[in-house]
Amino acid sequence: MSTPDGSDNSTTATNTTTAAEPRLSRVVVPTATALALTAPGQTPAVSVFVDPIIESLGLSRTVVSTAYMAGSISGALVMPLLGRVIDRFGPRTIMAAIGACFGIILLAASTVSGIIGLTAAFIGIRVGGQGALNLVATTTVAVYVHRRRGFAMGLTSAIGTAGISLVPVLLERLVSQLGWREVWALEGTVVLALVVPAALLVLPRDPPRPEGHRGESASGGGTGRRNGPAVDWTLSEAMRTGMFWVVASGVGVCSLVATALTFHQVSLLGERGLSAAQAAAVFIPQTLAGLAASFLLGWLADHVADRVLIVATMTVLAVATLGAGWVHPGWTAFAYGLALGVCTNGIRTLEAVAFPRCFGLRHIGSIRGVVHSVTVGASAFGPPLLAIGRSMTVSYRPVLLMLCLLPVAVVVAAVLTRDPPPAPPNRPPTERDEEQPAAGPAEDRSD
Repeated sequence: MSTPDGSDNSTTATNTTTAAEPRLSRVVVPTATALALTAPGQTPAVSVFVDPIIESLGLSRTVVSTAYMAGSISGALVMPLLGRVIDRFGPRTIMAAIGACFGIILLAASTVSGIIGLTAAFIGIRVGGQGALNLVATTTVAVYVHRRRGFAMGLTSAIGTAGISLVPVLLERLVSQLGWREVWALEGTVVLALVVPAALLVLPRDPPRPEGHRGESASGGGTGRRNGPAVDWTLSEAMRTGMFWVVASGVGVCSLVATALTFHQVSLLGERGLSAAQAAAVFIPQTLAGLAASFLLGWLADHVADRVLIVATMTVLAVATLGAGWVHPGWTAFAYGLALGVCTNGIRTLEAVAFPRCFGLRHIGSIRGVVHSVTVGASAFGPPLLAIGRSMTVSYRPVLLMLCLLPVAVVVAAVLTRDPPPAPPNRPPTERDEEQPAAGPAEDRSD
């Protein structure tokens, strides 16, 4: 079939993605590296520094905790703006810029001398690591990989999670030997040395365009479209769908509950008869289950409906939350760690795959930025809620009963929610964005 200018495009539509899509390793290596090096901004790694900072700066635990909460809330506020920036300039450029900023922030954090400097450091660390670098790493996978997006996201998440889980063990030894200031500076140097070159030298300059597969009937995700909708949805259009809020609620609830349980794990499991060492050991099955869940949920996301996986993940989270108040030393504590690991890693992988499939790629940074804002913000309030609930009763059980209702509510909403159509209902049928770049730099990416 010839185009108006006389050229033959009979094979263009079917080969666009196949010809342009890079090798999986060129995407997974830099994104997994970036995801693993979000560790300095994640709660498990930061917790290693808390006691040395309290002792060194002469601050109370409450003051340090409040400063940390301020950092988490700040990260939530920045994410929607960052998502738009990713859409405008492309994930490769933004990943390198965030890696450079995050590394410099860690270097600067090593020089703090009081609560004002510490609060600023926490804000920078949470915004740069737990927020920005996390968002751009997972969005990069969605933009660059189309045919096996779920598998690639699972692989990236598993490798990144392994790094995040192993870093605290290494940091604890380094802090005791070198000091917290030196270790923060070391972290900054590592981030600068690895993330920036990985983004600029390994990631392809231009992501592939997925137009050739849009609207194809396939079994992937159970939605009838394998790689994306017929039209790229804007943020405002996506926010009018039930699927957007179901996924956002699932990610937010998991972030709130899992952060609360993790932050208070020693105290929570100590109430159930576990020693501090036994409570810390629960992180081992949690990590292993998280790695397995990242692979499994990534693979399933290419074959099973998104809503089914959301229901399954939230059900496991509800059981884990409720079970935390009744575990005992032994197999029940082990099973609790497994369940919590499945939830925290599985829902992140699922969200990163579901949105590109439902809403396309042109505005994916803006869409995921809002959801990531919910994730970071929810993580700030989980630990205080669990602590306040515990202070009002004689055990953690009543507040755990209340918290388990949150994932149950998401399950109900997921069951009642329909998948979004291939195009926004209010969009005129003649308005199509297939010919627009799906990701990367563009002249106009506004909604």
